[in-house]
Amino acid sequence: MDHQFLTTGLFLAVVALTVGITFWASRQTSGAADYYTGGRGFSGLQNGLAIGGDYMSAASFLGISGAIALSGYDGFLYSVGFLVAWLVALLLVAEMLRNSGRYTMADQLAYRMKQRPVRTAAATSTIVVSIFYLLAQMVGAGALVALLLGIDSQAAINFTIFAVGVLMVFYVTVGGMKGTTWVQIVKAVLLMAGSALIVVLVLAQFNFNLSELLGAAASNSGQGQAFLEPGLKYGASTTSKIDFLSLGLALVLGTAGLPHILIRFYTTPTSRDARKSVLWAIGLIGTFYLFTLILGFGAAALLSGDDMERVSASGGNLASPLLAETVGGGAGTTGGAILLAVIAAVAFATILAVVAGLTLTSSASLAHDLYNSVWRKGQASEKEELKVARLAAGGIGLVAIILAIPAQKLNVAFLVALAFAIAASANLPSIVFNVFWRRFNTRGAVWSIYGGLISSVGLVVFSPIMSGKGVDPVSGKNLSLLPTSIDISWFPLENPGIVSIPLGFLLGYIGSVTSKEPEAERRYNELEVRALTGAGSEAAVSH
Repeated sequence: MDHQFLTTGLFLAVVALTVGITFWASRQTSGAADYYTGGRGFSGLQNGLAIGGDYMSAASFLGISGAIALSGYDGFLYSVGFLVAWLVALLLVAEMLRNSGRYTMADQLAYRMKQRPVRTAAATSTIVVSIFYLLAQMVGAGALVALLLGIDSQAAINFTIFAVGVLMVFYVTVGGMKGTTWVQIVKAVLLMAGSALIVVLVLAQFNFNLSELLGAAASNSGQGQAFLEPGLKYGASTTSKIDFLSLGLALVLGTAGLPHILIRFYTTPTSRDARKSVLWAIGLIGTFYLFTLILGFGAAALLSGDDMERVSASGGNLASPLLAETVGGGAGTTGGAILLAVIAAVAFATILAVVAGLTLTSSASLAHDLYNSVWRKGQASEKEELKVARLAAGGIGLVAIILAIPAQKLNVAFLVALAFAIAASANLPSIVFNVFWRRFNTRGAVWSIYGGLISSVGLVVFSPIMSGKGVDPVSGKNLSLLPTSIDISWFPLENPGIVSIPLGFLLGYIGSVTSKEPEAERRYNELEVRALTGAGSEAAVSH
């Protein structure tokens, strides 16, 4: 009971810290620019830390380490994909998007196109991607708090997911972008420090010999050398190999289309700071993904059979917290309780920071793009728009809560990979075409966004994720979301990216060449100057 009190106390302390930051930030937020972009007042280092805090989500800390613990080498491929993706974001998106937009992704598209259809499509895509990403964070939160507080009841876990939803709505409605950014900065520092501590303790168990650690992980996994080689998860058949290619494509291209990452580039005062922030983020995230390598293989090497069963039953999401408890001295010890509490609390802060960023992004798009620009035709006052943004945050939080409860059996890294596939299919083609192709126009943008969105989500519905996977022989749980009596999985891949991403680009091309829009071509010169130089980037983008 003493250990339980300790873990609960540390957990609540982290929550109290983030709530305090939010109240402080609320006094610094006075208008739309502050609420959406933090007044464009964050330096490259600050924004880089915030991007890291936004990107190093529950999928990274819980999902990837769990995937490595269960699948070895193939699990680490998530880390590689997530990191390499930042080169695409740096080279294609960061500077140009910051220069040519204002508050949302749609601002950049709508600058030279028809406002209503483009903003409607972009806002729809933003909300769908954000909700998929939110599901991953909520699922991770339920698993974490259940472990931390010793909760076995499914009803109590569902209540935890509800509480996370309430907290994220609070962060967004009260703190806006300033509160969200500072929560992300603090969380990034805590996560790096906590991860580094566990990494050192794990390596100390093997005399800081990485080869010895990998050998122990392979031996303890029961898979032998195959645990350290490609193919354990994705090499069993031609279909699984294609599935891996699809996953890799989605991870590498998805970051540059994630709305909650794109909106971060608007928080810097200059395009130079936007580039710097990406460079800081790459360094921070790259170091962290090296940590996940140690965490995952450390869990495979050090966790006992019972603990590994718990990791497997959670889809891998409990690997890092249980590893922290083990290297701290084991279950029932003071050291184990302290480390479990610290890591779980930091991971929970991770979830809170990411869900706040996602909710802010989707609520901003709904208020700024749909409500003001489409429904009110740009006539809504700033006060009205902010009111709608706060109400939208509540609605999006409710939807995320309702959808997260049945998705708890899925690995959070996998859920995020689906969000990446949708972002790469629906958002990236239109952004790239708009910046680099003069001929691109309204029809191309709408076809690209809706085509990529519908194809990626539709293929997931008819994939083994939704139905047809059968029952896990160990846990007896249904591996798909729908009951075992339903099987509509005619699409064999779990990640749709290899089909939906090329389709998004193809539809954008076909839509553009089958229509003419002289105004869009004429305004391309203005957009190009703005994107390359930043001239006029503070001006309103509607016309």
